[in-house]
Amino acid sequence: MKNKRLIGMIAAMVALVVGSLIYSSVNKQEVKQDVKNEKKVAKVGVLQFVSHPSLDLIYKGIQEGLAEEGYKDDQLKLDFMNSEGDQSKVATMSKQLVSNGNDIVVGIATPAAQGLASVTKDLPVIMAAITDPIGANLVKDLKNPGGNITGVSDHNPAQQQVELIKALTPDVKTIGALYSSSEDNSKTQVEEFKEYAEKTGFKVETFAVPSTNEIASTVNVMTSKVDAIWVPIDNTIASAFPTVVSSNQTAKKPIYPSATAMVEAGGLASVVVDQRDLGVATGKMIAQVLKGAKPADTPVNVFSTGKSVVNKKLAKELGITIPESILKEAGQVIE
Repeated sequence: MKNKRLIGMIAAMVALVVGSLIYSSVNKQEVKQDVKNEKKVAKVGVLQFVSHPSLDLIYKGIQEGLAEEGYKDDQLKLDFMNSEGDQSKVATMSKQLVSNGNDIVVGIATPAAQGLASVTKDLPVIMAAITDPIGANLVKDLKNPGGNITGVSDHNPAQQQVELIKALTPDVKTIGALYSSSEDNSKTQVEEFKEYAEKTGFKVETFAVPSTNEIASTVNVMTSKVDAIWVPIDNTIASAFPTVVSSNQTAKKPIYPSATAMVEAGGLASVVVDQRDLGVATGKMIAQVLKGAKPADTPVNVFSTGKSVVNKKLAKELGITIPESILKEAGQVIE
């Protein structure tokens, strides 16, 4: 009896030990599997230069592009800041985003990208809505950036815009180009637009403003000298576009801006690069770099062909008849 009892106790102990070892092994395997299944959360710092519909749409597009590439809410942490057009905030926020432990940083608009580029040579910097990356000293070559910066460029379709102005308002002889003197990309656009316009037979007069404070007075002066107003992709002018429109109320000169939101807000028409599409492309490029692509070897994605946007309602108010051919080809008609 004693031997049987002893054997039973030994068997129970062996079973307990074996069971414990099996449980421990299974538990370790489950932990390893959980670790394996757990994806790293990507940390993306975003600096937007100023609030206005076009740049806001780009930021929305960035999120959509990242989601399409698998970076949804549970796998993505966005560290978003907006300098609201304050250059001193650009410098401070750029340093914060770089020091916050982000895997990659993104600059929406040229001043934001320049701010980020000035504080890091190691962390990947992705440009969003940068019209002239080379002129802004962000990259040396669009096809071979060669550093820690790449991204998406929205090259203004100046030639298409000139052709649209001629088709819609054939009586226009002098065009006033309104832009910010503090934005390098705006100067480049104005030069390109002026070249195309003057070849077509227009005279172009330039009006630069150092800040939004001078927009109203500048528009009041220029409307007495020009037949139409043209605005490049310019964050300073875009952020205060209602001032441009209100200052033109008496003169009622046709305004040709470079963004859909500005046509909707009082512009007559334009040929524009789709800001949402640009944002989505930026989001996909961010994902590409997060997955291992090197900015130095990733060509800048240039959006250079636009779609026309026409404000039919405003045209009627100005007594301008829009040809049916333009309406049919327009990417958007505002009734």
